[in-house]
Amino acid sequence: MIRLKGIKLVCAASFLTSIALLLLPFVFKLDGKTHADWQQFLGRFHPTVVHLPIGLLLLVPLLELAGRYRPALLEAAMFILSLSVLSCLLALVLGYLLAYGSGDAGAGVARHMWGAIALTIGALGCALLRSATGGPRSFYPYLLASVLVLLAWTAHQGGSLTHGNKYLTEFLPAPLKRFGMGTVQASAFPDSFYARHIHPIFDANCVVCHGAQKVKGNLRLDTYDRAMRGGEDGAVIIPGNPERSILWQRITLPPDHKKFMPSEGKPPLKPEQIAWIRAWILQGASPELKSLPGIYVREEETLPQVPDYSGKMTEIAETARSAGVTLVPVSRNLGDGLILNTVDAGQKFGDAQLAGLAPFAPYIVEAELGRTAVTDGCLPIVAKFTHLRALHLEETAVTGAGLSSLTQLPQLSYLNLSGTQVTAAAIAPLTTMKNLRHLYLYNTPAARQQP
Repeated sequence: MIRLKGIKLVCAASFLTSIALLLLPFVFKLDGKTHADWQQFLGRFHPTVVHLPIGLLLLVPLLELAGRYRPALLEAAMFILSLSVLSCLLALVLGYLLAYGSGDAGAGVARHMWGAIALTIGALGCALLRSATGGPRSFYPYLLASVLVLLAWTAHQGGSLTHGNKYLTEFLPAPLKRFGMGTVQASAFPDSFYARHIHPIFDANCVVCHGAQKVKGNLRLDTYDRAMRGGEDGAVIIPGNPERSILWQRITLPPDHKKFMPSEGKPPLKPEQIAWIRAWILQGASPELKSLPGIYVREEETLPQVPDYSGKMTEIAETARSAGVTLVPVSRNLGDGLILNTVDAGQKFGDAQLAGLAPFAPYIVEAELGRTAVTDGCLPIVAKFTHLRALHLEETAVTGAGLSSLTQLPQLSYLNLSGTQVTAAAIAPLTTMKNLRHLYLYNTPAARQQP
């Protein structure tokens, strides 16, 4: 009698739990708006916990099969199945807190959510059938097999949210792509600057969090119309005014800023990509313009490789550390060069510290010296960076004296002098540089002296 009451109590609790899980999305709707910080804090443990039910559920059928030869393992199978139910509930709660707290929504989030709810209810049903007697227990193997299939599908949905919905199809062999797998949405204006340059930037860096599968802050960037519609903070693109555009503001924040985009540890956009987005917004953010005034993009450009520095990597790392900066490889291919990053050094980094890096000048392709203590004295040193392609000097004490030395850099295509005291006369020598396609003079005497 006592055992019968216990069974009834477990069944009633399981039924109520299932009803609560089914009602959860309707009570706390994923509306694409951010909520409490504590929800995001707890929710970020979801990626850690979510692997627990996966491992436990996969272990159950192995124990069931092994139990045919060693009956003692059958008890272990029931114990592991019970743990899997509890771990499913924990992972589901943390996952829901993550989505609700951080403002995640979208078709992919919804599929992953409902898959997790169904999986948890299915695991709960398996536990009930496993402990049942008579006829109902015969359905247990079939339900367990269904749960394993559902587990694979739900895990795939979660992986797509993290890595993008093209993660499994991006490198498909050509024969499979011909059957329609891994297709990419075509643009209405395939020859426009937006379709050739802006949309690919969004697709590669932003759509994982702001696409059809996952929508943070009610913002989608997977299509032109959605991007112009904006999100919960309003329009993110103000045609003709990049400085007022939230999109531009977010991608130009310091990488350690809370609102920096791309977020979640993704690498910042390249200087030329930021320049293209700014120029595109400045010219009206049109989806139809085929080119932008003053913006020239070389298609399939092959850049010269830097000399081999593999034997100096220890020396480079030690010197950079002593200067309070980092010298980060552009890619795994050492020939792509190094990026000089001074964000951690700030005003502690000046001309003397830059001179200490001169032995590695031939390997540096991008120098981020903005907001440091460098002066005009850094320009002759920078002129030794023979493979330099991008130079940040914004908000420094540079006045422009000696800018002519930069004409010795044949690959320099990006130069940011915003917030400095450079004059129109000082930048005049730069007009002879054929490869210098992006020159920024915002908030400088040079900008104010232009007619």
